[in-house]
Amino acid sequence: MEAAVHELHLFGSVHETSRARLPATEKPILLVVADTEEEFDWSKPHDRNSTDVTAMPSITRAQSVFDEFGIRPCYVVDFPVVAVEQGYAALRDIQADGRCEIGAHLHPWVSPPHEEQVCTRHSFPGNLPAELEESKLHTLNERITEIFGAPAKTYKAGRYGIGPSTGRILERLGFDVDLSVVPDFDYSGEEGPDFSGYPYGPYWFGVRRRMLCVPATSAIAGFLGSLRRPVYRLANRPPLRRMKMPGILSRLGAADRLHLSNEGYSVAENIKLTRWLHARGERVFTYSFHSPSVVPGHTPYVRTDEDLQAFLDGFRRYFEFFFGELGGVTMTPSELRRHLAKGCA
Repeated sequence: MEAAVHELHLFGSVHETSRARLPATEKPILLVVADTEEEFDWSKPHDRNSTDVTAMPSITRAQSVFDEFGIRPCYVVDFPVVAVEQGYAALRDIQADGRCEIGAHLHPWVSPPHEEQVCTRHSFPGNLPAELEESKLHTLNERITEIFGAPAKTYKAGRYGIGPSTGRILERLGFDVDLSVVPDFDYSGEEGPDFSGYPYGPYWFGVRRRMLCVPATSAIAGFLGSLRRPVYRLANRPPLRRMKMPGILSRLGAADRLHLSNEGYSVAENIKLTRWLHARGERVFTYSFHSPSVVPGHTPYVRTDEDLQAFLDGFRRYFEFFFGELGGVTMTPSELRRHLAKGCA
């Protein structure tokens, strides 16, 4: 069993009775999640005035690929997206056709009420005072309800920023699924959460253990077994990092930190991560990306038209692997929760 996890977010450690395990004979399940948000300069400090959503009408570029494979993605939307018609019009059409699910994504610096100082620490919503974190999420979900006809039941914290009050807030506001955990990633250097040792697969949490946490598909993968994490951390200390030790470990297949996404990771790396986790018995996989990447120039991952073509092709090539070689199926977060709940009935 993996190490105990963030106790306050989860109302206790993840015990074996909390894990939502699927049998090894079950077909692997793929979720596609889009962080659906405003455009901003990733290299600059967070700015409350950066709220443009000019890329959103082009979200159909990605959706058309999902439609090819029968995938209903979950668009977790933040406040700038639902604040103006340019942000939500295309999504509302997709949702009305039953081709997607809508969730909530909280970027505190652009989400009312604007009471906190804009800074790196407060960019993680879980670092806000509990009352303000809840107020921002409540306001966002009210707007989601107004635009899409129903409140979001799935949540993904901006910058993966869960905190000591997040679990209780989600339960009070009626959320069913959380997507905020990123196993083996550590944001504590920016005062964010440390997900080292979190489990790779889904688990139940909350006072009544009715909410489902579906971690992002990420891991330090490699043949070093239990040594892969400490070796990876050692290799990333300044002296060894300057010697390019992380890259050496990756090429050797010893310890490689990967995240299932076509942003910053190749198709080969995505397949490598999936095979490694699948061999360990994991059966739920989450593929994620940021909505502004559908237009060149808005994220570091898609700068040119050629980058955009590679970005879209990355979806297709991975989906062909997942549904072909692995024989997988696809679900939305809500569908997965219902599927797992049946197994616990």
